[in-house]
Amino acid sequence: MSKLRGISSIAPVGGADAGEGDHQYIIFRGYHGLFFSPSSPSSCHGFWHNAALVVPSALFIAYLGFQAKRNIKKLGHGRSYVMIVYYVLLWSAAVLNLTWSSFQVWQCVPEKDVAWNLLSLSTASLLLCLEISIVAFLLQDNYVSGLETLAHTFMVSGAIVGVDAFVKVICIFGLGVPLFIDVEITHRGKWFIWFTYRLVLSAVYAYILFVHYSKWRDKLPPKPAFYNYVIMLFIFNAIALCACGFAGIGAGFGLWLYNFSVVCYHSLYLPFLYVTFLADFFEEEDWLLDNAYYSEMKDAGFFDSEWD
Repeated sequence: MSKLRGISSIAPVGGADAGEGDHQYIIFRGYHGLFFSPSSPSSCHGFWHNAALVVPSALFIAYLGFQAKRNIKKLGHGRSYVMIVYYVLLWSAAVLNLTWSSFQVWQCVPEKDVAWNLLSLSTASLLLCLEISIVAFLLQDNYVSGLETLAHTFMVSGAIVGVDAFVKVICIFGLGVPLFIDVEITHRGKWFIWFTYRLVLSAVYAYILFVHYSKWRDKLPPKPAFYNYVIMLFIFNAIALCACGFAGIGAGFGLWLYNFSVVCYHSLYLPFLYVTFLADFFEEEDWLLDNAYYSEMKDAGFFDSEWD
């Protein structure tokens, strides 16, 4: 990692005798400089990288805090266990994500290696739990039934997240794979693991989209917002998959693209989740919310058979 931080000082600036390897180093240095500050001894990330993470995360928490009184009142009146659980998870993930964003310097300080890995692992696990539990919850036929469905959802998603976290712990602390060191490009094992991880997620979201456009579409929830959510996550994971592939073969652009995708995910996922699934509950009256759900079902074509 120290070699990587100092790459700008050792890479040749080119010339008539510059070889192909030197040219690749120069290109990599250009991409690297957009997000990193290799001249700084205390941080491998630049100002804009950190600002792109911290500012959106802080603004989202400020927004949640500004709306908290009204939202808690709405939760108390609605008595929706589903919304209460996801609202608490959203707050927890937002606070943990801001903490992770604020301590980016830890990944470049050897003394903070364990603390950084634990913080990154906790943040990634909670975000993954939110990501897959919502999909699992909405895929169930009786997702309106309440606590029993919610408990089953978190049993499934909790098991998946637990296995995911266990594998990552073995890779990081057992095998020494720098999974959460963003500037590491030379470790092929890291990129193979992330490539496989993104490949699995991309395949899951691609399968859901395939079913939506097939004759089995009635097995999926009649909510266009659900498909917008799946489409966005499929696009993100597909981009991250390509980034891991490029980084795995040593392309500097792959590292830049991978870090860009990480910044986008940590900056935008939670606000996107809130707007997609929770905002309507807090902003609309009950009868307006029922009309909105009816309109979504109608737009999805679930009442077409009544006119045949």
